[in-house]
Amino acid sequence: MSTPPIPQNRVAQLSKMLQSLDSTIPSKEAMQLSRDIFKETAKLTKEFKLTSPPWFHNFLVNMGLREKGLCYHWSDALYRYFLDKKYPSFEFHLAGANIGEYFFEHNVLVIVSKNGKFEEGIVIDPWRNSGKLYFSKLKEDKKYEWKHRHNRESCQNGK
Repeated sequence: MSTPPIPQNRVAQLSKMLQSLDSTIPSKEAMQLSRDIFKETAKLTKEFKLTSPPWFHNFLVNMGLREKGLCYHWSDALYRYFLDKKYPSFEFHLAGANIGEYFFEHNVLVIVSKNGKFEEGIVIDPWRNSGKLYFSKLKEDKKYEWKHRHNRESCQNGK
C-alpha cells in the first residue's frame, strides 16, 4: 500500500481550526501542526497495513492477522509522537467514548490550545474513516460523547 497523497485543502482547513482555538496561536505553528498530523496519519496508515472498513481491520488485528490498527493504537501513537514534537501553543490529550464497552469503545487524540479546556478541543480521529483523517471540534462531534482519559499515559497537565 502506497502512502496516500496529503490533501492540501484539508491541511489548510485543519490549520484554520487549530488556529481558532486561541487568537494568540501563530498561523505558521498551526499550519506545521496540521501538516504533521496528516503526514503522521499517512505514515501510520501504511505501517498498520490498513484495511477498510475499520471494524474489519479490528477483526484482522484481533485474529492476529494484523499487528496494529485498533483505535487506541492510532490515538496512543499520535499522542506520543506529538508530545515529543513540543508545539508551544498546543496541548495533546487522549479521549475515549463508551469506555469499557468492548464493541463500542473508541479512542482519539484531542488537541487544545496551551492551558485551554478539553471541552473546547479538536478531535483527531484517523481510525473512523480507515486512515482518512476525521477532525472536528469536540463539541460538534455528535457521533460520540468524549471523555478525557485521565488514567491513560497521564495526559499532559491533567486536564
